[in-house]
Amino acid sequence: MPVFWWPYLYQSLNDAFSFTVTPAYLSSWGPSLLTQVMFPITDDIKGRIRLDYRGLRGVAVGFDPSIEYGKDKNSWAKIKTYYIQDQDPLLNQTAVPRKDVPTGRYRLSLQDRTNFSDDIYGIANLTKLSDQYVMQDFYQGEFTVDPQPDNVVALTKTDPFYTLTGIVRFQANEFFTTTERLPEVVLDIKRHALFGGPIFYEGETSFADLRLQFPESSGFENYGTTRLDTFHQLLYPNTYFGWLSIVPRVGFRGTYYGDTRDLGNTIFTPNPNPLVPDFLLPNPTLAHPIDFGGDTFRTVFDTGVEASFKISRTWENVQSRAVGLDGLLHVIQPFTNFSYVSENGPNPISILQFDRFEPSTQLRAIDFPQFTPIDSIDSWTVWRLGVRNRLETRRDDQTVTWFELDSFFDVNLDNPYDRTQYSNFFNNVRFTPLPWVSFAVNSQVPAFDKGFTEIDTLMTVQPIANLQTTFGHRYLNGNPFFVDSSLFVVGGYYRIDDNWGVAVQEQYEAATGLLEQQRYSIYRDLTSWVASFGGVIRDNKGVNEYGVLFSLTLKAFPKFGVDLNFDPTSEGQ
Repeated sequence: MPVFWWPYLYQSLNDAFSFTVTPAYLSSWGPSLLTQVMFPITDDIKGRIRLDYRGLRGVAVGFDPSIEYGKDKNSWAKIKTYYIQDQDPLLNQTAVPRKDVPTGRYRLSLQDRTNFSDDIYGIANLTKLSDQYVMQDFYQGEFTVDPQPDNVVALTKTDPFYTLTGIVRFQANEFFTTTERLPEVVLDIKRHALFGGPIFYEGETSFADLRLQFPESSGFENYGTTRLDTFHQLLYPNTYFGWLSIVPRVGFRGTYYGDTRDLGNTIFTPNPNPLVPDFLLPNPTLAHPIDFGGDTFRTVFDTGVEASFKISRTWENVQSRAVGLDGLLHVIQPFTNFSYVSENGPNPISILQFDRFEPSTQLRAIDFPQFTPIDSIDSWTVWRLGVRNRLETRRDDQTVTWFELDSFFDVNLDNPYDRTQYSNFFNNVRFTPLPWVSFAVNSQVPAFDKGFTEIDTLMTVQPIANLQTTFGHRYLNGNPFFVDSSLFVVGGYYRIDDNWGVAVQEQYEAATGLLEQQRYSIYRDLTSWVASFGGVIRDNKGVNEYGVLFSLTLKAFPKFGVDLNFDPTSEGQ
């Protein structure tokens, strides 16, 4: 007679079926249990059911089917659904207050790629949210990468000489600012030789019905226009003396706008900061709406020339196993790029901004069509100078870059985006002396004129087989668009033995004196399974958030990550 039943855990090796059960605790969730089961529905459809319980929030359910279809199953669609009747929607572990958050909270998403033929395909990326905080509360992994999901449908026809794309972009979530394109059609002519000759041509023509939609309660006024833009450019690449590459170019752009801003009735004050363009005006409000000035046509003439050459020298006798050298090749490549743009038409401040100037710490492209903010084009004369240094060596029968240094800066003869005479001086360093050591520093300093300072450092070292460490630092000071920062990120993973491992990550912001995040985790190898237990502490400007998580993962399914991640859609992120 059976007198005892011993429990065991079973997992099919069919990748269409799997399950995870993750006990967790987060201070904004309370005691929680996150579960998901993946199973086959048909040969081409897989489903994933989520059933989560959070002590402070309640029960949440989700169903995420993925579908393969079409010829050779090369088309696919992924649907994500999630719903929770939130018991405390205003519970907030950040310093940003919130209000008017509904109790019925949901996320509905569709990602699709349909290949109609070898050269025609369509994509859809659609997300409908109940409120602007649902991703932050329940999809933290995705939120850090894409806090405002887009809503775009596009159809593309490709060809060796051109790409034709139709785009529809709309505001499905009224609490996010969205540049609507209803629709936009773009014909991109790829760079190719005209009639097989030495002159190359490239161009781009687009038509768009544009609307800038602000959140309903923001107090800003929506505006829109139609735009027809066409760009054409000729290039003459050639090599002189067998070593000097010179590529002159000349181009023309014409843009029609159905409506503009009437500057006669607009009051604005130019920003005295030399790093802020004049046309960065505040958004129109309901109290001070835009006075429209009718249609206009703008022309842009551009010309310029790129030049570069390489010199090199080889040292075969440079040998060192300690620093990974088997011969050394030094390649020096000076380069220059002169760009002249003449904008003819209305004052650029009168152009309504859609494809607009976005603040960045990096230098912008000074070529067309690489310079994409069409509505922010102004006249400029910029000369970019630089030199690349590469030290290459042999490793495993391949040529690898042992050390790399890119140095460059701009001479702003006339630059509306930076009114200083010289840009910052940039130095980007990459150093990989050994397969287990990598070091990178991207820096810019105001060496010739006033400006700001940015230094980004990243180092990864695996000094022994069982230990991997990382160190990162971001330093930013004096930029008009971004707050000062001195952020340190350190971490490591240590494999104690065949069964145990530990991981640590710390994030400290020296500018505010906050230890923003601490993550600790322990891993235990259970032969067929890996168990992990970890904790996280976040300091959101004085509001502390705590969490612990336990997970059990089958080794045969590495897509189900064992890293500490409170995202219920985690797939090894």
